[in-house]
Amino acid sequence: MSTEIDLIQLRARVKELEDRLKFIYDHLHIEYSDNPDNKNLKIIELIKAGNKIGAIKVYREMYNVGLAEAKDAIDKMETRYL
Repeated sequence: MSTEIDLIQLRARVKELEDRLKFIYDHLHIEYSDNPDNKNLKIIELIKAGNKIGAIKVYREMYNVGLAEAKDAIDKMETRYL
């Protein structure tokens, strides 16, 4: 009997944590993706088209990061996709 109660409490706690995480994502304008490559399809397309500056710009907008951090990320992505 206590196992059932424990399970119900755990499910309620997980739901509460999921709601809090969703609130944080929404507040920070972050979109969650199980596969980051799906989110980065536009960036990958720009990299493959040779538009590194465009890829950096989109990366900065998506992830709200500075120029240096975005450039480093795009440089790493270039090695994977080119």
